[in-house]
Amino acid sequence: MARKLSMLAPEWWDFTTLEDDLLMDAAKLTPEDLFQLSRPGFKVVFYDTLEDFYLAEALEYITAWKQATASNPVGICGPIGPTEQLPLVARMVNELQLNLSNAHFWGMDEWYVDGKELDASNPISFEKADKDLCFNRIHPEFRMPEANMHFPKAETSKYIQSWESGVRCAVMQGGQGDTKHWAFNDPFKREGLYKDAPPTPEEFRKLTTRVVDLHPITCMQNARTSAGGVVTGIPRQALTVGPQQTWKAEKVSIWQAGAHDNAFGQRLTALMISKKIMDSAVPMSLLADHPNVQFNYFRGGIGVCETEMH
Repeated sequence: MARKLSMLAPEWWDFTTLEDDLLMDAAKLTPEDLFQLSRPGFKVVFYDTLEDFYLAEALEYITAWKQATASNPVGICGPIGPTEQLPLVARMVNELQLNLSNAHFWGMDEWYVDGKELDASNPISFEKADKDLCFNRIHPEFRMPEANMHFPKAETSKYIQSWESGVRCAVMQGGQGDTKHWAFNDPFKREGLYKDAPPTPEEFRKLTTRVVDLHPITCMQNARTSAGGVVTGIPRQALTVGPQQTWKAEKVSIWQAGAHDNAFGQRLTALMISKKIMDSAVPMSLLADHPNVQFNYFRGGIGVCETEMH
């Protein structure tokens, strides 16, 4: 049976090409149902306040970096979106006097414009955000060496090699986009080999750090969250960490405060991961095959999938 066309961008794959029964099952989930989706390898955690939510996210940085030694360097891969945890990380490093000389950090992604990564001086640069909100706020005597901070570049080989260098990635954090992506692992265009079916989970899993074309939904979301809705100011391509690197992380930790994906999206990916329903039109669903995934929800941001007229 032929797959549906996307309701949102017919030339692309996305979650609207899934069977309606699955979509409706996701929409019916209550917060209590979400919590019950935990299984071995997939844990659902709720936080009652935003303060607790972002503190817990920041503590994942500290817990990872405290393990780092000269003979056993340890790092974390972190997102831009959410960002509220980043100043908390810097404050805790300073207060704990945590020396980061053996710690590492990988940025997840960066915009790609005119054949190169966006310059770190640009206001929407993810590298700039990481440094302004976190790393430049850490006291000089505790700071991570520049060589230990890995940001994706147009020439991807150095970034990819950093994942092969023996540094252990304790956790990869992420948010969830409206396209149900982590990092910028967006669904594919509906063309060529993938005109009638999206890449298989096995094909998608083989992808490494690369330049990607961004789904129109992703461009609209980033305009909403980062540019006051000015979608024409959002690049249409980006660099992203790939599934190959993601599966090197000991844990994947996804943080959903309700500020990025909506009530329905927060339910759909949890259901698919819990039930091991993998489909690359919903890239986040492929994490069902990772051995250690945690979804973190702010209870007040879960919302409802009911009619509300505004």
